[in-house]
Amino acid sequence: MTRTNLPVSGARLWDSLMEMARIGATPKGGCNRQTLTELDGAGRALLRRWAEEAGCSLTVDRVGNMVLRREGRDPSRPAVAIGSHLDTQPTGGKFDGVLGVLAGLEVLRALHESRIETEAPIVLINWTNEEGARFSPPMMGSGVAMGLFEEAEVLAKQDPAGAVFGEELRRIGWQGEAEPTALQSLGAYFELHIEQGPLLERAGIPVGIVDRALAQAWFDVTVTGEEAHAGSAMPPRRDALVAAAMLVQAVEEIALAEGGRGTVGRLTLQPDSRNVVPSRVWFSVDLRHGDEAALARMGVALRERAASLAARRRVGIEVEDFWTFPLTPFAPALVEALEQAARGRGLNYQVMPTGIGHDAVYVARRVPTAMIFVPCEDGISHNEAENITPAWAEAGLVVLADAVLATAGRAKTE
Repeated sequence: MTRTNLPVSGARLWDSLMEMARIGATPKGGCNRQTLTELDGAGRALLRRWAEEAGCSLTVDRVGNMVLRREGRDPSRPAVAIGSHLDTQPTGGKFDGVLGVLAGLEVLRALHESRIETEAPIVLINWTNEEGARFSPPMMGSGVAMGLFEEAEVLAKQDPAGAVFGEELRRIGWQGEAEPTALQSLGAYFELHIEQGPLLERAGIPVGIVDRALAQAWFDVTVTGEEAHAGSAMPPRRDALVAAAMLVQAVEEIALAEGGRGTVGRLTLQPDSRNVVPSRVWFSVDLRHGDEAALARMGVALRERAASLAARRRVGIEVEDFWTFPLTPFAPALVEALEQAARGRGLNYQVMPTGIGHDAVYVARRVPTAMIFVPCEDGISHNEAENITPAWAEAGLVVLADAVLATAGRAKTE
């Protein structure tokens, strides 16, 4: 692949990022633009204005996914899509998700201004509720579109204050009439995102090309001991928290031994009193790996360590399956297109997996998909301190632009 010379503007992309960041700006320099709030509606309206100025038409589906379309010479060909999300965490940053949407917008702007016609249509998608900060689970818009969530169930979801997803979507004026699952007919999907990890920055590499999403297995663990007074003798105790702490440490050891990832993100205990030995502890376990056999071994090891601890500490330990997500490979042809684009631009790159959920991971279940990562400072994300450089943003932009144009096909002039 040679350089397309599509005149995308890194400076305009950066200016757009900064303008979008003013919607929901926080005192510490981040963004609070949670899904289906008035601020989310304002961000959507700004994106619509910008895209319509670039000659795109807008369709909104029943769960609020925005699809901005630039026609190709052959409208019957499956569209090539670029996408991500505009919603943020309550104390989120300026780049998570937003970079992917506005880089896609910049590709559309450059095509429009250059009067370049593509063979296939190109669409830009802003997925609804990727973050899951207000309504759970995350990635609802892409999940419904790809047939992984039931539309009615998503529309009935409530936030902690009791607000209903569908009612909030209508209240802010962003529920459309299009069928979400129509997006399964896309010909290709590209997503540009910040890495949300430190690897690229530490290696001094400006571009990551994502070829797969790690397999995941989540568990609920319950440790049951016996309540006792804090002044009671130590040897007879059946302390559920001490046993739980040992198993939490085992999660890290298992992940390191297999070269995977292991996390305990939630923990509760009973009776939760200063002077009572805990009798019950519940905690979550999240295991991830790029090899499904290795992930299975991690799950077996977790159960074996639990059984050993239960016998040694005289407690009960139940490890229950909660959720699994398969290893999701991205489309080899699109990964190769991104590699060629990076080489054509003279950019060093690293092929890598994503261990984090993105809309692309759901889309890849139905549509050929690939992702691009760019570094973020110190790997910080979901934080008001989240930051990238204009040079990193532009590196991701030019690789995205070249791969998208190559995939959609530049129409030949007569």
